[in-house]
Amino acid sequence: MQRWDGLSDVGPGFGPSVVTIGNFDGVHRGHAAVLGEVVGLARGRGLRSVAVTFDPHPLQVLDPERAPGLLTGLDRRLDLVAATGLDAVLVLPFTRELAGWSPERFVEDVFVGALRAAVVVVGHDVRFGAGNSGDLTTMQGLGERFGFEVVVLEDLGDPGNRAGSPRWSSTAVRAALAEGDVARAAAVLGHPHRITSTVVHGDHRGRELGYPTANLDTDRADGLVPADGVYAGWLTRPSGQRLAAAVSIGTNPTFDGLHRQVEAYCLPQPGLEQRGLDLYGERVDLDLVARLRPTLRFDGVEALVEQMERDVAACRRILLGGDGS
Repeated sequence: MQRWDGLSDVGPGFGPSVVTIGNFDGVHRGHAAVLGEVVGLARGRGLRSVAVTFDPHPLQVLDPERAPGLLTGLDRRLDLVAATGLDAVLVLPFTRELAGWSPERFVEDVFVGALRAAVVVVGHDVRFGAGNSGDLTTMQGLGERFGFEVVVLEDLGDPGNRAGSPRWSSTAVRAALAEGDVARAAAVLGHPHRITSTVVHGDHRGRELGYPTANLDTDRADGLVPADGVYAGWLTRPSGQRLAAAVSIGTNPTFDGLHRQVEAYCLPQPGLEQRGLDLYGERVDLDLVARLRPTLRFDGVEALVEQMERDVAACRRILLGGDGS
């Protein structure tokens, strides 16, 4: 997939194309369906497929206090977008100047001038231009003016329409993560929720308890950190090595901790020597599969270690199968 980090990066002569626009945070199943529609239309008509997105998120510039926690960093977002088969993505640096563009200027400069759009794919609730003043009617009128077709997609959700099935949206994923329900989040995303960060030194208490953990730098993490609790997940190193892990998120209340931490204990596996496992300084991916329990305060170290043994056994059953021993 070709990537452009601004309008000036788009070379002359690109297109004609099928274009869509969005933040695509998390690249959930609804996003993937829209992007798949763009790819299918483009291939069927012999055109190029392209998505327009923004970095940073518009609300981080316009109203930081209302800006949502992001589900994915930009690199992860674009990797997921590329997996849909898209030909290109245009990442527009979002500034107050760009936010002030009229709907007409945005469409003329981006869709028509840079991307030579023959088809624009949007949802019923599309908003664009200064103050979100452009809507579907605006887009359709601009399509008639500039000679591109507007294809409108319905809201997307669970095709089985099961009772209680969440709508495919980034908001639904954030709500699930706020409750620690990473399984429900994955059902909307179509993939496990991921946190990416660098392993840093912690207080080394886990090593003293017999469970050495990789402590992630939460201040520089990509990916929304879910509710406090203990999770089963997979830790992937830069080398590609994938390790089953028991993950603790919280403040370690048994030890009166104050700083919220994300710690991953890599389960012993054949060929994995725990004492020689040095992850410090590595930027790792942590995919969360299931929540085992909320964070608890224990009366002492012995009770905590007993629970950790049960947590590790449960993670082993979930991730590796077997009886957990």
